[in-house]
Amino acid sequence: MRILVVEDEKKLATYIKKGLEENHFAVDLSYDGEEGLFMLNTNEYDLVILDILLPKNDGLEILR
Repeated sequence: MRILVVEDEKKLATYIKKGLEENHFAVDLSYDGEEGLFMLNTNEYDLVILDILLPKNDGLEILR
């Protein structure tokens, strides 16, 4: 399963990624909404963990 984590707090994003990878998930990280939206449009993900308050594009814009 491939997961995208879109979270602007780098320490929290890294913590989430580490936990997921320990459970054998493939994880990509994005630290802002613009990059997260680009990654969603260019890759296939089974799950997205999306922060609402992000720089550049907020999580609700990405969700739409």
